[in-house]
Amino acid sequence: MSDHQPIPLPDRADLPEAEMIARSEQFLDRMRRRHTVREFSDRPVPRAIIENCLRAAGTAPSGANQQPWHFCVVEDPEAKHRIRIAAEEEERAFYAGRAGEEWLDALRPIGTDADKPFLDIAPWLIVIFGERKSPDADGRLHKNYYVPESVGIATGFLIAALHDAGLATLTHTPNPMSFMNEVLGRPETEKAYILLVVGYPADDATVPAFAKVKKPLEAISTFI
Repeated sequence: MSDHQPIPLPDRADLPEAEMIARSEQFLDRMRRRHTVREFSDRPVPRAIIENCLRAAGTAPSGANQQPWHFCVVEDPEAKHRIRIAAEEEERAFYAGRAGEEWLDALRPIGTDADKPFLDIAPWLIVIFGERKSPDADGRLHKNYYVPESVGIATGFLIAALHDAGLATLTHTPNPMSFMNEVLGRPETEKAYILLVVGYPADDATVPAFAKVKKPLEAISTFI
């Protein structure tokens, strides 16, 4: 069968509306329990959990089904430390003025600064790259489309899957992130978008109260 030949929609199951509503409420409740943390435990996390969550992220929709993402998963302590050194260098410049006062004002309620010890402590770092170009079956590079949008959707899947598995995450975006290609040996055709810190929260982990204030439904949606 040709790859271009449509197939019947697989795994289709009609659920009673009451069950659909209940499922949506249960998922909402689970996601409301998701907290971004900056204090991580060094407690090991089985690789199987990370692999399954990455497989879930890989099911995300993407432009032309090109799947233009690459998840570089870092467990090695030396590699994590190299990332921390490079990230903190960029962060010091960011907080010293590169960001601009308006951006820094927006960050103050969160309480962040240039020191990122969690990059050494957390058991896993996942650097999410977008592939501007990818090799085809013959090894020839082809251009990918809707890369940022596709990577963003897959990252959302990944964060939800990791939370559902019982882990905490932090989306860290040192600016710029071009150093990731050199540190991790990734090709120039890839661009690092997000550094996802993954693990168990520390016993004394805290969450800024400001970070738990979410906009109500009427502020984030319009029904027409």
